[in-house]
Amino acid sequence: MLKIGSHVSFSDKGLLSATQEASSYGSSSFMIYTGAPQNTRRKPMESMYLEEGKQLMTEKGMKDIVVHAPYIINLGSYKENTYELAVSFLQEEIRRTHAIGVKNIVLHPGAFTDKDAEYGIGRIADGLNEVLNGVKETDVNIALETMAGKGTEMGRSFEEIASIIEKVERNERLTVCMDTCHIHDAGYDIVNDLDGVLEQFDRTVGLNRIQVVHINDSKNPVGARKDRHTPIGSGWLGYQTIHNVVHHEALQGRPFILETPWIGKEAKTQRPMYEIEIALLRGNVKERFGDGFLSQVELLHSFFKKQDVDVRKYVLDTWTLLKNDAKAKKADPREPLERLFDMVTEAALFPELSEEHINQRLIAWFAGSQLPVTV
Repeated sequence: MLKIGSHVSFSDKGLLSATQEASSYGSSSFMIYTGAPQNTRRKPMESMYLEEGKQLMTEKGMKDIVVHAPYIINLGSYKENTYELAVSFLQEEIRRTHAIGVKNIVLHPGAFTDKDAEYGIGRIADGLNEVLNGVKETDVNIALETMAGKGTEMGRSFEEIASIIEKVERNERLTVCMDTCHIHDAGYDIVNDLDGVLEQFDRTVGLNRIQVVHINDSKNPVGARKDRHTPIGSGWLGYQTIHNVVHHEALQGRPFILETPWIGKEAKTQRPMYEIEIALLRGNVKERFGDGFLSQVELLHSFFKKQDVDVRKYVLDTWTLLKNDAKAKKADPREPLERLFDMVTEAALFPELSEEHINQRLIAWFAGSQLPVTV
């Protein structure tokens, strides 16, 4: 069974609420933060409905869920207070992850800020040594995330990941989270050479290290070093590339986690596209959404064909325009998905549908004329 899900909220009733939300999207896995990723405030794990959540997970057939470490952890910092906070807080997060029964906590390796990459690799490795030596009572692995390369963040190349791992004594407890948007933005061409990229990773780090895969499309071309996620199909990677990653034989058995942004015209109307993204990648759109949904997606194909809109060309041309023409972007800053949504609503194609439901059908349209509809 394909293990696939998304980031869900751990607030309110903790693991129980997270499992309920994941179930509403049709997930078989999910990812949580044990508290807000921007600060150190945490509720005691005893109040996070762990037993109730685990029972519901069993009933729903969910396993191999993932925890993500907070963004404020920077093991690469030369500032002692920042580094010490990173070590102690990551240890606390590992203990919280252990209490849930999760085996992998995803970590952004860190940034070297005013130093250099060599310093960053050494500092991060030292921090990981200190962290792991302090949590020997747990069985949680730290999954180093592949990064896009913005600023001075480390983990932007497979070589950097390998160098960090090599310097850690207890590196059997280091795994990897591969992020599709990040490696694309870092310069790895998974659109045209997925096999080659995975072979390169295997030679440099080892495919056996990959225990989590983040599946996100990208707003930027390969090598941009930006890290801007967009819903599946609406970016430079495209639906087919993400589908190829999820179903690649070398990656089977890992949890695939969506971190695609919520979308909507206004903040209060923004909704996630996780349910349709998961159904597309699993291949059960008909079962999840029904025949009427498929008929409406076919209507979109006919509509855009009459408008002479080719899905991939339109998406890439729009992103290129927004990136390269500041005047045009100022005049019309709308991203591809919003422009397509406006075309549909202006034509009154689905007057009975909500903004969320129209966007779900557009995400399905991105998958191409042959929708995966079987289980």
